[in-house]
Amino acid sequence: MTTTVYLIRHGETDWNMIGRWQGHTDVPLNEIGFRQARLVAQRLATEGVQFDAIYSSDLTRAYQTAWEVGAAVKVAVQLLPNLREIDLGTWSGLTYDEIRAAYPTEIALIEQGQDIPRGGAETVSALRKRVVEAVGALAHHHRGATLGLITHGGCIRMLLAHADNYTGNNFKHFPHIGNTSVSVVRIKGAAWQIELVNDMSHLEAVAEPGLASAPPDDAERPAL
Repeated sequence: MTTTVYLIRHGETDWNMIGRWQGHTDVPLNEIGFRQARLVAQRLATEGVQFDAIYSSDLTRAYQTAWEVGAAVKVAVQLLPNLREIDLGTWSGLTYDEIRAAYPTEIALIEQGQDIPRGGAETVSALRKRVVEAVGALAHHHRGATLGLITHGGCIRMLLAHADNYTGNNFKHFPHIGNTSVSVVRIKGAAWQIELVNDMSHLEAVAEPGLASAPPDDAERPAL
């Protein structure tokens, strides 16, 4: 039986706007992020998407987004810590330029293709293993169901890379995942198939400045 998995990135935060890497730091949605969350929730409800379960990263920016979705489609949200963004350790809260200045050796190694722990915390390959195993287990547990997963840009890019059989330990295969974008993957056993990537039509249809101009996520910065 095929499980349909909706991958939804959280809404915008102030740190997104100013380019501070978040990682596991618990940064809430800003005003634009809340509006984005309500718009993606309205979209899913209008499209008649019927989730059998909704799971969210336990970080506030994801859970706040998930709560809007769950309220709109009348499904309770369950927290799943393994859907957290990559752990950036000491790099959390810094901009790319600040990281490059403070950690030139580490940045050079990453630019050479080495998958070292970001900020002394988590590697890209460890993030990929964590989220692929988590989503694979959910798909197995909910065989034939439709799931909503509210998570982070780096996680979604790793899940899409796995579905696309991309083996590199970097984020380059899928260059951007926007705030509250919708991606869809269908899973049947070990077979993963991509149906939709980074759809932000719910934001693009609204003539409101800033809503669809999704800033880069942590995993999109040059060094990662």
